[in-house]
Amino acid sequence: MRVNTRLVLASGNRGKLVEMREILGGLGLELVAQSDLGIADADETATTFVENALLKARNATLASGLPALGDDSGLCVDALGGAPGLYSARYAGTHGDAAANIAKLLDALRDVPDEQRTAHFHCTIVLLRSADDPAPLVAEGRWHGRILHAPRGTGGFGYDPVFFDPALGAAAAELDPATKNRASHRGLALATLRELLRG
Repeated sequence: MRVNTRLVLASGNRGKLVEMREILGGLGLELVAQSDLGIADADETATTFVENALLKARNATLASGLPALGDDSGLCVDALGGAPGLYSARYAGTHGDAAANIAKLLDALRDVPDEQRTAHFHCTIVLLRSADDPAPLVAEGRWHGRILHAPRGTGGFGYDPVFFDPALGAAAAELDPATKNRASHRGLALATLRELLRG
């Protein structure tokens, strides 16, 4: 993409916006949240992360006329058969209620021992240059860890307080932003996207 391109993030999630601006910094992109442009969320009716990311990006680019970045991510817990997965943001019923989602998750895993609490975050990011872009850029990332028995840390957002990275010895919510951006599913996907944009 040409330098100094305005790009719509197909989300109103401030945490995502901050992470993406940090990781994609230096590419000459101006990243703006769709909520700042009065664009409503797309209906996430698909059954895969990549299809949902495409729905979000297409909705944002149709409404804005600008290139759009769609991100779909979720927490997949092995003991729960991959749940909450696609429904991570609305696991407890209300979209974006992190405290309720965490409470429901911990309740579902109440009697599950540490060795069976393995999980990973998955992130798919799609960049559409226009609504009818026939060859969108697609980047994915996974962050492996396990679910804690109680929240830890005050940083991050979503499930970060209960997601533990054994390699770093910390919950995602205990990590400083730079460390999290290097390790996280979104950080890995964005690093791949960054290379695709440079290429």
